[in-house]
Amino acid sequence: MKTTFKSLTYLFTSSLLLFSCSSSSNDDLNPQVMIPVPIEKITYDNHIKTIIDDNCLQCHGNPTLRGAPNSFVSYNQVRSSINNILNRLNSSSNPMPPSGQINITLRASVQQWKDDGLLEN
Repeated sequence: MKTTFKSLTYLFTSSLLLFSCSSSSNDDLNPQVMIPVPIEKITYDNHIKTIIDDNCLQCHGNPTLRGAPNSFVSYNQVRSSINNILNRLNSSSNPMPPSGQINITLRASVQQWKDDGLLEN
């Protein structure tokens, strides 16, 4: 009887260890596929115009003030100057606006607008 009890105990313990080390799912066998979350496209009318109006038109209006070289009152004016705008928005040594860089979220929105294809609306 002792031998049978020892055998059963050994079998039970071995089984427990064997099954506790196995996986009941295939998660670690298959790489997880990341499903991209749709992100709204950034457009001038819905996103960028407000950023420009709030941060740039004090100098880049029509007429321009304080020596600003360009007016940014229309989509086409902003679109044609996007590279210069991004360079100045991201410059730590010569930022626009001169009072200091706008927050990173707004700067990222302008960059995303360019990356999305400079959509108007």
